[in-house]
Amino acid sequence: MAQQDNTVTINGKPYVWSELSEAARDQLTNLRACDEEIARLKRQQAIAQAARMTYSHLLERELPASAEKH
Repeated sequence: MAQQDNTVTINGKPYVWSELSEAARDQLTNLRACDEEIARLKRQQAIAQAARMTYSHLLERELPASAEKH
């Protein structure tokens, strides 16, 4: 889905924005909002993964050199 000037491309087909129904324009707006939210969540996931890795490394540094076997 790409928009250029007054056209929007959906599934490889160009459509004139002003010729789309209000419902179609609303759904495009919803799709864009979903895409933005997915991108935001991916950034949040990357941050959480980096933090987890850091915590894991910090934990390893705090563990005794050799673990006791039971």
